[in-house]
Amino acid sequence: MLILAFDTATDVATSALVGDGELLGERVSIAQTVLEDIDALLRQASARPRDLDGLVVGTGPGSFTSTRIGLAVARGLGLALGVPGAGVSTLDALAAGGGDGARAVIDARRGEVFVEGPRACLPSALDVEASVLVGNGAVRHRELFEARGARVPPDDDPRHLPRAELHARIATELGPLEAIEPIYVRQPDVGRTNA
Repeated sequence: MLILAFDTATDVATSALVGDGELLGERVSIAQTVLEDIDALLRQASARPRDLDGLVVGTGPGSFTSTRIGLAVARGLGLALGVPGAGVSTLDALAAGGGDGARAVIDARRGEVFVEGPRACLPSALDVEASVLVGNGAVRHRELFEARGARVPPDDDPRHLPRAELHARIATELGPLEAIEPIYVRQPDVGRTNA
């Protein structure tokens, strides 16, 4: 089974091609280049879009616009290729890649983070003592979290990436792509400046 997975919810987009449980290729870029990344992954594996058996897309929470880009790409490809898909929480993929007991923390802007629940909260409101925190929110608020007893891997550690390969492995059942909904914890930042 050939699965294409991607996540565009955070400031870093990831995409992966997984065949029969084996990682065939993975790319890291930005949401706006996800179609180029998909094309490159398929070429690298000597595969064509019609060879795909399914799609897995990250559903956030994260940037409203970037999450919508990923869902639009997934729905468009699914419709064009007639393949099913699944949505996977970006928080779940990050936590899975962080190791045993890792907690995912995504930068939510406005001085907040997205965490399990899912919910948005102030970083200072989290009980993080003895926790391993991964994700761009953990990196952004490293000083605060480490002062409160958490461990945050180095900034360039791959555990901070919502790796698309993990999305493919977490997805349990493929179904209609139009049924996949994004995870929005709060209203979009229309008219606001990024904090």
